[in-house]
Amino acid sequence: MTAQDAEELDVEEALAVANDRPVRGPAEPRSSRETSTTGQTGAHRAKDDSHHRATSWPEARAVAERAARSAGRRVPVSVTVDQALGLVLAAPLTALTDLPSFDTSAMDGWAVAGPGPWAVREDGVLAGHAEPVRLTDGEAVRIATGARIPPDTTAVLRSEHGRTDDKGRLHPTRDLAHGQDIRPRGQECRSGDQLLPVGTQITPASLGLASAAGYDTLSVLPRPRVELLVLGDELLTEGLPREGSIRDALGPMLPSWLRALGAEITAVRRLGDDADALYRAVKKSSAELIVTTGGTASGPVDHVHPTLRRVGAELLVDGVKVRPGHPMLLARVKPDQHLVGLPGNPLAAVSGLFTLAEPLLRTLAGRVAPEPYTMPLREAVHGHPHDTRLVPVALRGDDALPLHYNGPAMLRGIATADALAVVPPGGARSGQELELLDLPWATAGIQVCFT
Repeated sequence: MTAQDAEELDVEEALAVANDRPVRGPAEPRSSRETSTTGQTGAHRAKDDSHHRATSWPEARAVAERAARSAGRRVPVSVTVDQALGLVLAAPLTALTDLPSFDTSAMDGWAVAGPGPWAVREDGVLAGHAEPVRLTDGEAVRIATGARIPPDTTAVLRSEHGRTDDKGRLHPTRDLAHGQDIRPRGQECRSGDQLLPVGTQITPASLGLASAAGYDTLSVLPRPRVELLVLGDELLTEGLPREGSIRDALGPMLPSWLRALGAEITAVRRLGDDADALYRAVKKSSAELIVTTGGTASGPVDHVHPTLRRVGAELLVDGVKVRPGHPMLLARVKPDQHLVGLPGNPLAAVSGLFTLAEPLLRTLAGRVAPEPYTMPLREAVHGHPHDTRLVPVALRGDDALPLHYNGPAMLRGIATADALAVVPPGGARSGQELELLDLPWATAGIQVCFT
């Protein structure tokens, strides 16, 4: 029985339970694909053994985090500020200067000294110029936003709050407080103040702050290097499906998705169903994470498990109690290298990304885990009798709307989703609060997919 058959069979079992129908037993073959040389009973025994070994969904995610931490401390790198977006600070961001570094005008208007009216000097003060001439009581000078405040300035009078008389003297049209519209030196921070702690993920605003504080480069944790191995002789890279072959959905989808999770993609290799090619690719890879697609079950062309045994890898997760995506796996190939085996069905592969790849990559990258949150379901969702289900949902106001076309081989639902709902065994009723996993671009914008 193939992994896809196992997924389909378990979904049917779940629906049977939900609809109070009897589940088909061993004496009722579903199709010829479920039989084997050992007979129907053997096929079910293999399925039961696989499920027995499977790890619970929460524990699988915890194992992935622990695996990343066990890989050891990653060496920080120095990057220019404009290359740091999305990375994590490896050293605190401390102010290299006072901000602002001199008294500046917060508005266009006049710098004035003492009480008005004031005699207006002919020259003006612009941003970016050297320190202006000192003012004396009764004097004013035109000043631009961001310009240095002349010594002995009392306040800045906004352009819209002043008028000049026929003698050219400046009068305020409203009360003017001492120090008004002056940004004093060090108002935002003093030199040496910590602006951002270690572990902060760098946002566009962080880049602006770092630049304002005088930084040209930042010490960050590098993106985890990931190599993607696409398996399957049946996959086409162009044109329409034909003669038993299908278009490859994972090759185009996964690199961008992995980048959105913080990875640097070092290579995408299409290996077909060649066991020796898979062995060579795993053996030669220098990536911190190898991701494979398909071949994680025990069929005649499922080469991932044999390859892991061949390279002496340690299997950390062998199947997860989650639907879709049950036959996913996680292995330690080397002390600082792991392999995540994703199922070949597209939505099952997405489930594997969120279950194993996301916590592993997040931990390697030094990112903080997002705060869990829940929303009520707008409609009931069928559950698997024993396993967690991950179901695409769209966020509609204060509700999560379950999307159709959520079978293991389907992408139509996830393509319009905002999140995945974590459905407990047995399903969830309408209005029930469920944990949601945001898609990487749903809250941060598509540009989070770094190139």
